[in-house]
Amino acid sequence: MLLAIDAGNTNVVAALVKDGEIKARWRIATDARRTADEYAVWMHQLLQIEGYQRSDVSAVIIGTVVPRALHNLEMLSNKYFGVRPLVAGRGPAEWGITLDVVEPQTVGADRVLNAIAAHAAHPGDLIVIDFGTATTFDVVDYTGAYKGGLIVPGINLSLDALVAATAKLPRIAIEAPKGHSVIGRTTEDQMHAGIYWGYIALLEGLVTRLKAEIGRPSKVLATGGLATLFEKHSDVFDAIEPDMTITGLSLLYERSRT
Repeated sequence: MLLAIDAGNTNVVAALVKDGEIKARWRIATDARRTADEYAVWMHQLLQIEGYQRSDVSAVIIGTVVPRALHNLEMLSNKYFGVRPLVAGRGPAEWGITLDVVEPQTVGADRVLNAIAAHAAHPGDLIVIDFGTATTFDVVDYTGAYKGGLIVPGINLSLDALVAATAKLPRIAIEAPKGHSVIGRTTEDQMHAGIYWGYIALLEGLVTRLKAEIGRPSKVLATGGLATLFEKHSDVFDAIEPDMTITGLSLLYERSRT
């Protein structure tokens, strides 16, 4: 089986993939100092819980936006799984799509992987929104080319900055409001309304502008854990696909074998 590892700024997600189907997935907080041995202890225990062994892993592919984490993840693959890992965007795992931007080398691996997965599953022009540490909007045209996009602070990052920079505002959980009112009656209600409805307005406003600039019908896809939170009060998404980045890694691995 394939072990696909997506190392993001907030979490490292690892998934077992067989014949394109995700069999198990796990998540751990990203720490660039975490050693290969520490990863191995974590992975060994979780594999056993799911009924798998290390020997079941026959290939590894890594995608990361945290360069300092890559070495230890490569060591994990070499030392504990006995396989030389593929690194997304390098060597046999080159992207295989056009990055039609001014500085293609600066595009995050997760964004390219999302573009690969989105185009493979959906025809036509696409807008891919990924809710991570930052919220990214990526434009993929009908040929599968990555055309660029937008980066805005993620909702948790925005909330953390608001609380850190004020003396009296409390830390609150991100959740959908019970009603549709944007007028809060308490401080916490006002924070909930501001962060939630403000983000809805941001999503809908930017998608409207992106579609107008693309000039052709475009499907909007979402990935990331918070996508379902906004689905409750907006019809901005055409589909939510939480495993898009892992799917992109799996597709990239299969392409590398041909």
